[in-house]
Amino acid sequence: MATTKKIKEKPVILVTNDDGITAPGIRNLVDAVKDLGKVVVVAPDKAQSGMGHAITIGTPLRLHHVKYFDDIEAYSCSGTPVDCVKLAVDKVLHRKPDICLSGINHGANHSINVIYSGTMSAAVEAAIESIPSIGFSLLDYSIEADFTAAGIYARKITEMVLRKKMDKHLILNVNIPAVPHEHIQGIKICRQAYAKYQEDFLERLDPTGRRYYWLTGEFLNFDKGKDTDVWALHNNYVSVVPVQFDLTNYVLKAKLEKSWKQ
Repeated sequence: MATTKKIKEKPVILVTNDDGITAPGIRNLVDAVKDLGKVVVVAPDKAQSGMGHAITIGTPLRLHHVKYFDDIEAYSCSGTPVDCVKLAVDKVLHRKPDICLSGINHGANHSINVIYSGTMSAAVEAAIESIPSIGFSLLDYSIEADFTAAGIYARKITEMVLRKKMDKHLILNVNIPAVPHEHIQGIKICRQAYAKYQEDFLERLDPTGRRYYWLTGEFLNFDKGKDTDVWALHNNYVSVVPVQFDLTNYVLKAKLEKSWKQ
């Protein structure tokens, strides 16, 4: 009796971002992975950078089917990047995708930026829902940024995650230096650097004489380690930092259990 081979279904790939559904970065990400599975896009209808893990609870959310990506199913959402992931799973896909890709962000999400990033919060939300996820960022804020190298590495890393079954709570924070592809030294698995912005608020007056404030600051790296994302990017490596949503400090927990024992 002849046997029939079971046809393996293509993985479902959810794509989102925080720069908005019309941003060049998300188009480049879709183009990079669209033949790796069934791609569905659910992304904010406007820029949501710096939103972190915010969710919308005081106003209704709206989804609109859009035709921005040729034959790729896509929706714009009035909410935050995290809202996009939640709605995608519950109202668009009606199931959990096999992977969630967020980005490609216009600008860095290394070091402390991961805390504030809407790009990474979308990825974290997916992992909370047991969906392996990757956030991609290019170290170029320009709307005319060259995403060639970022697209190549986004595809390569996505393929590696899809090829080998990994933890369902996997979250990778991937940053790509803003240099031509031939100048990139490769991929480096890193830890998050202790680096942050020394912030300042510029005080100005509006035309009516009322004060307003504009956030600015200088990026400072306090971490001289050669195993950090900041070092890797400075040396033209693609940095890959495995992150997690469990914020427990286990080392301190063990110490407090001993020192605070009653």
